[in-house]
Amino acid sequence: MAHSGINVLFEGDNFIRLLGGLWITIKIAAGALVGGVILGTILGVLRTLNSKILRFILRLYLEFFRIIPTVVLLFLFYYIIPRQFNLNMPANELATLVFGLWVAAEMSDIVRGSLISVPKHQQESGKAIGLNRYQLYRYVLIPQAVSLEIPATINLATRVIKTTSLLMLISVMDVINVGQQVIEANNQSYPTGVFWVYGLIFILYFLIDYPLSWWSKRLEKQRLERNNG
Repeated sequence: MAHSGINVLFEGDNFIRLLGGLWITIKIAAGALVGGVILGTILGVLRTLNSKILRFILRLYLEFFRIIPTVVLLFLFYYIIPRQFNLNMPANELATLVFGLWVAAEMSDIVRGSLISVPKHQQESGKAIGLNRYQLYRYVLIPQAVSLEIPATINLATRVIKTTSLLMLISVMDVINVGQQVIEANNQSYPTGVFWVYGLIFILYFLIDYPLSWWSKRLEKQRLERNNG
């Protein structure tokens, strides 16, 4: 009796290995998001200050990570820089660092945009009651900006999770890399295994990203409804 292609998922420890790869993907994405959101929030606040030099430097940082493709950044940080400076850093930690710096750049733009979107009269009211700059950010600007930032931050998270599919290019044993190994190892026994392996990977990514996407749209809709009364 011919094998069903779906059996490739349950041959040996293939399914467990795929879930292990997914766990590595989640850990890298989560680490990058936590670190990137914290750093990006700080940079976003700094970009609203009056220093033109500081704003110029942070703008360059943003454009560097926005313009250069993520795959080029991974090669740059994994192959080129370590070779030039004789550095050695594990692929998982390096991937988390690269993705974290990318998230920080994007997050700084989200935070800056949210802060400057707070109505001017709110700032003037804060100043009128004697708040200093720190208190103005602490009690007026940041609390109001957070509600504007959340949907965009969730969308950024979905982009980060999707982009982790590039990690296999620097030998990270993420779910894509493990999936490819499973396909190659079982190609003779299960010629249609590629359909089932990548089908499972699609479902796993969908189960993670779709709830986040739905949540982001719901928050944005609620915000618009509040603003429109």
